[in-house]
Amino acid sequence: MNARIVSRMNRTMDRDRLAKQLQLYVVTDERANGEEMIPIIREAIAGGATAIQLRRKQELGRQFVELGRLIRKITREHGVLFFVNDRVDVALLVDADGVHIGQDDISCRDARRLVGDRIIGVSADTVEEALAAERDGADYLGVGAVYPTQSKADAGYTGLDGLAKIVQAVQIPVVGIGGIHAGNVTAAIQAGADGAAVVSAVMSAANPKAAAADLLEKIQSARK
Repeated sequence: MNARIVSRMNRTMDRDRLAKQLQLYVVTDERANGEEMIPIIREAIAGGATAIQLRRKQELGRQFVELGRLIRKITREHGVLFFVNDRVDVALLVDADGVHIGQDDISCRDARRLVGDRIIGVSADTVEEALAAERDGADYLGVGAVYPTQSKADAGYTGLDGLAKIVQAVQIPVVGIGGIHAGNVTAAIQAGADGAAVVSAVMSAANPKAAAADLLEKIQSARK
């Protein structure tokens, strides 16, 4: 078989594998006591979460690393991807699967020099940002806000139409984020997203396991 065809097939397989692992992507919240998140994360994974992101903008360095190591242990036990938001140093120290960076964080190219083959996700809310991230070597995109959200005050607004345009413009997996919950996740997936990233829909749920299971069922149904 032609080497170029084989290479293209491998890229497609890698993309599809990563997309499946990003279906239900749970992002931690900013509660004062970070250790309170650990049982919630366990429940989320039991309910079907396929990826966890540790996002703690106000956390002190030592606590951040300690939390990261706890979550790394849990995610590794269950075969779930683990990402650290923004902090490339922490991602490396805790042996995370990858790092997720925003438009104002360290650049994707610089992050790649540090993390090597680990997965890099980049936030994008416009087609231009999405194409630039893909060109710079991002492995997936976090696109949004798909809906208005209180979980991330600085989130840009993309909407369902913007999400669909970005999906059509890039070749890497796209995860919708921002205001997503069980009542609207289907529309985000139908707009073309490979998965959905949620914060309060799981982290603040009375039953995180049931909330995650409900979200995953709706995501998988919408993807068929």
